[in-house]
Amino acid sequence: MRVIVVGAGVLGTMHAWQAVERGHEVLHIEREVEARGASVRNFGQIWVSGRAGGQELATALRARELWEGIGDRVPGLGFRAIGSLTVVKNAAERAVAEAATRRPDAAARGYRLLDADEAREINPALRGGFAGALWCERDAAVEPRVAQRALRDELLGSGRYRYLGGREVREVVGERAVRDDHGETHRGDAVVLCPGAWLGGLVRELVPDLPVRRVRLQMMQTDPLGEPLTTSVADADSFRYYPAYRSDALDALQAGQAQTPTAAAHKMQLLMVQRADGGLTIGDTHEYEAPFAFDTVEEPYEHLTGVVESILGRPLPRIRRRWAGVYAQCTDTARVVHRQQARDGVWLVTGPGGRGMTCSPAIAETTANELGW
Repeated sequence: MRVIVVGAGVLGTMHAWQAVERGHEVLHIEREVEARGASVRNFGQIWVSGRAGGQELATALRARELWEGIGDRVPGLGFRAIGSLTVVKNAAERAVAEAATRRPDAAARGYRLLDADEAREINPALRGGFAGALWCERDAAVEPRVAQRALRDELLGSGRYRYLGGREVREVVGERAVRDDHGETHRGDAVVLCPGAWLGGLVRELVPDLPVRRVRLQMMQTDPLGEPLTTSVADADSFRYYPAYRSDALDALQAGQAQTPTAAAHKMQLLMVQRADGGLTIGDTHEYEAPFAFDTVEEPYEHLTGVVESILGRPLPRIRRRWAGVYAQCTDTARVVHRQQARDGVWLVTGPGGRGMTCSPAIAETTANELGW
């Protein structure tokens, strides 16, 4: 088959990967020179711990397996099976973590409740004051700023992959063909559109009532920490935003322990991952009401700095970069992704939300299976 994939973020790249792996020829088209959206503006976390039970967890676990296999073949991904620690500071937060360890799928996630000393044995950089942590052994990380480039280089070596950057697809022409903004028409046996958060233009014309919304977030990255941060790290505010932690204990926490005003206003949690150069990627906020602001605001960064310093027990290194990103999320947030046949031979796949980096290999595998590749 000749498969045309539109969009070179992680979701589009994984669809191209699946097609090439199955022996097909791929033309990959991206409107930028290379991906510049949420796929490069995220933590690079393969985040199993907070996923909802059932299909979402199964998708994340399958994706985690696929990421590890791809990482063995493509060292440039920077795949690391580092696990995660969600730090708790009082009895109410610890109760939520303990409830998570009683889930029927806790063993599949690799959950274990640790005291502070046990957490520091796993991650000695955590020298601040806290009561314990929820360990999730199945979490992992890759390097988001270089992952798509590393995957593309590997695909180019197959001899069955062609990449066209700087081409915006403007029109679906008949069946299984698209026309780009250079006036060139590309024909194949299947077309898969993975537009990320770019939901206007062609996407709106094809699916006017697309059940997907856009979400904006703010993040930052520091200079090198100067020592290993051996796991990814979250704070107990993350319990409020991930479905795996829903429980009576979480209800009690939310009723009795409010977030700080800044965290509540910006719908914040701490997530933190160390990059290959030693710097820390730290976030994040959530904004759901468009139109989004064009600038970033300082209060969330100040809040995150305080939270991180309290966990590390030391000053944060100099902030090197700050940025905002936008991703696409299904309006029915229980759905892992929106997959729809938009025309004969043309499929639209979008809306994984904050699960895109985690779940994209398994989402693409499911697309390939459903399309009979």
